[in-house]
Amino acid sequence: MTTLYKVSGSGNDFLALPETGSPLPSPVPETIRAWCRRGVSLGADGVFVLRHPRQHPEDGTVLMEYFNSDGYVADLCLNGTRCAAQLAFHLGWADNSVNVVTGAGPVAARRLDESRVTLELPAPEAPTGLPVSIDGILYAGFRIQVGVPHFVLPWPESLSQAPVETLGRKLREHAVFGEPGTNVNFVRFPGRNRMEIRTYERGVEAETLSCGSGVVAGVAVGVALGALELPVTVAVQGGFDLEVGSEGAAETSGNRWLLTGDARVVAQVVLFPGADVTPSDPAWS
Repeated sequence: MTTLYKVSGSGNDFLALPETGSPLPSPVPETIRAWCRRGVSLGADGVFVLRHPRQHPEDGTVLMEYFNSDGYVADLCLNGTRCAAQLAFHLGWADNSVNVVTGAGPVAARRLDESRVTLELPAPEAPTGLPVSIDGILYAGFRIQVGVPHFVLPWPESLSQAPVETLGRKLREHAVFGEPGTNVNFVRFPGRNRMEIRTYERGVEAETLSCGSGVVAGVAVGVALGALELPVTVAVQGGFDLEVGSEGAAETSGNRWLLTGDARVVAQVVLFPGADVTPSDPAWS
């Protein structure tokens, strides 16, 4: 039996394994894929291990090792990072602030309440314009790294009609992004301080209800285009709003960005061996 926590950040859901005693080994890809399979096991967009530093556990730092639902490590998941911080607060590992060490570096987190956490991030790099041809149609998007690679595609029409699953998959796998591929974000800017977004996530290989690093990437593109100014409220597919703000002027390249949004500990769960079942896809799949 394995005891873990189910956590959710604006619709992005995760299974969390806190290291509360002896060193906890990282789960193997096959186990992660089994646990994350919806309808068969508990289901999630990803899994993370949360570790207490061995030498100085009192210094307000936790270590986060994150895996996408495909079983492989990803350097950063900002919704997952907010959830990791909220879980650290829930477990009493920190009071109202904690430093979460991710594969992309440390991220400072501050608890607002039991359902909201603010992350402090470096100002993102300038996005690069990148036209990508799919089926003879040229899509003028932007490439940007926010811990992990993102392709941001401004979408002037309603996002309800955006072909996230079809076009998103083709863009995610396009040769221009190389072997790692990319996350794909369809974004719309209905106002100077408002953005809407839908995301096709690599590693999950489907649309997710929210993507924190995608939100930051989309806002960075909107600011670069002059379509947005901080602070920005961002509506995601999960029905939540996230907020992207800044500690300094939006035009200051050295400022820090703030990402605030939903982060909840949903349940403490005991998984039985049946959670490890991995049926094969049907012949027609």
